[in-house]
Amino acid sequence: MNDTRPAESATQALLPYLRMETAELVGRIQAVRDAWGPRLVILGHHYQRDEVIAMTDLRGDSYQLSESAAANEDCRAIVFCGVRFMAETADILANRPRMREKRGGQRVDVILPDLEAGCSMADLADVDQVEACWSELAEVIDVEDVTPVTYVNSVAGVKAFCGRHGGIVCTSAGAAAVLEWAFARRGRVVFFPDQHLGRNTALAMEIPIEQIPVWDPTQAPLGGNSEAAIAGSRVILWRGHCSVHQVFLPEHVRDVRRRFADVKVIVHPECMHEVVAEADMAGSTGQIIRAVKAAPPGARWAIGTELNLVNRLRQEHPEQEIHYLAPTVGVCPTMFLIDLPRLCWSLENLAAGTPVNVIRVDNETARWALVALERMLEVK
Repeated sequence: MNDTRPAESATQALLPYLRMETAELVGRIQAVRDAWGPRLVILGHHYQRDEVIAMTDLRGDSYQLSESAAANEDCRAIVFCGVRFMAETADILANRPRMREKRGGQRVDVILPDLEAGCSMADLADVDQVEACWSELAEVIDVEDVTPVTYVNSVAGVKAFCGRHGGIVCTSAGAAAVLEWAFARRGRVVFFPDQHLGRNTALAMEIPIEQIPVWDPTQAPLGGNSEAAIAGSRVILWRGHCSVHQVFLPEHVRDVRRRFADVKVIVHPECMHEVVAEADMAGSTGQIIRAVKAAPPGARWAIGTELNLVNRLRQEHPEQEIHYLAPTVGVCPTMFLIDLPRLCWSLENLAAGTPVNVIRVDNETARWALVALERMLEVK
């Protein structure tokens, strides 16, 4: 994978934008939007800050955003206010062969306003580590009987690995259906890169915890496991996690129940199992939003997910009482790197014909990652 970088230092290029007032930035961003019309789609993940969300065409979960923008035949450029793996997925989907054909062979540039906006979870599983894991597993078990499954929050190379080895991608909402699909074909699963989503899903399917070992790529041999543990496994979890959802603890659930009568606790399945077990409901970002939207006036919630989203739900539903579950702040630090100056800078470079921070997945990686993504779409 490669990306186009500006000839001058991004920091130097950004300085004039960092000095601008918000009103000027908003006006200049809107001018590019008006000039490009439907050829430009600006995407905003739910965890983005409000002022960025206000300038986007679509907001949502990472995969939903990528698929929606990629299906737009008028689109010629996507600016993704999210993190790198999201921009990679958008590039894979927007530039798949059938979509390029519909656009007369034209590529869609996918731009990430800040190249440092990565994902700590995705970065915990790189393709070299995954390949090494697979080779080690092959010395103990028959890997032809193992389905590699990767959460959509993963780098393109890991998605491609799964595509090459008969595996699949999953979203948080679709993880259970994907594991059922995998077990209908093979006896075991190795799940990248979020151990908590994998564990919560497997336990909900009544797979015993003894059959769910964790593979730590920093530990040898066998990711810190015995041969017996691997031989007796059904779901092998990669030792990864989301830094945002790691802040939520079981005592936070117990404390909020003491403080607020009739509170409903809803958390993301990237939270540790001890938190999910004490909550009333675990659901994806979209499921959390839908639960709040469907609740009657006066409903009382404590929500365990990223703070920007919780605050936005509180603003959009003043008829309900909405609390953030943890006493400490849980903001996605890399998502927060994207702001109005960086969005404006990237858009004006695009309009000038000198696009910066273009995320482009190499053809071979994109081809196999698309196989894994399309398998996910077939799973109901």
